[in-house]
Amino acid sequence: MASGGVQKEKRAAGQRSLFWRQLRKNQLAVAGGVVVILLGLVAILAPVLAPYDPGAYDVKQILLPPSQAHWLGTDQLGRDALSRMLFGSRISMAVGFVSMGIAVLLGTLIGTVAAYYGGRVDEILMRFVDLMLNFPRFFLLLTLIALLRPSIWVIMAVIGFTGWMGLARLVRGEILSLREREFVSGARALGAADARIMFRHILPNALVPVLVSATLGVAGAILAESGLSFLGLGVQPPTPSWGNILIEGKANIEIAWWLSVFPGLAILVTVLAYNLLGEGLRDALDPRLRQ
Repeated sequence: MASGGVQKEKRAAGQRSLFWRQLRKNQLAVAGGVVVILLGLVAILAPVLAPYDPGAYDVKQILLPPSQAHWLGTDQLGRDALSRMLFGSRISMAVGFVSMGIAVLLGTLIGTVAAYYGGRVDEILMRFVDLMLNFPRFFLLLTLIALLRPSIWVIMAVIGFTGWMGLARLVRGEILSLREREFVSGARALGAADARIMFRHILPNALVPVLVSATLGVAGAILAESGLSFLGLGVQPPTPSWGNILIEGKANIEIAWWLSVFPGLAILVTVLAYNLLGEGLRDALDPRLRQ
């Protein structure tokens, strides 16, 4: 028994070592991971890093270009753009992670139940997934946000509740390939409950594509929040987010280019970093894609 445990630990250590070796080979994924970590640190340390209060007005400092005093310039109300960008990163990261957490929870639950029970349960749940996929996501977001009062919590919930369908189908496919394996039959023979078999024995073996999809989904959620804020349906001023900073700069783009360029670049770099990291995780975790 002890020997079996040692062998299992060795196999797990070998798999982790192989994963890290494969990931390190993909320099773009490593770069994406470094950027993601830095963005997380910036979001956490925003109150420390911000040189000014992001909500402080100064009519004498209106629309100043980037300078030593204001590295990213000031906006139409004299607020420091760098400070607002730093605090805006907190909103974007929070929306990305919380909304994707909701989507992962819903998609994993529905996909697992549908695949495990099959038959009528699978048919009903998958037809519901197909129905939801027939609605263009962004228009569904706009409709729900318009019906509800825009707030950071509403936006997180709406993005999460409209982004689980692809994950459900992905998890269902993985569970279908696992539910007839020997270890599942053994758990059934021992009298394990359905819930234990699904979430203790089967689901842990299907989490690799979920992890990759969740990483890519964070980028999509950040982009969705930025789009909503740009349309005035996202995070409401004076709370800074990259999307509403971008739309505030739109009115003065001809004389204050920095108010549109810097938040646009922040969104671009963030989405690209998460996509590169997600692709790298997929390549490192999927044995079929290893070179």
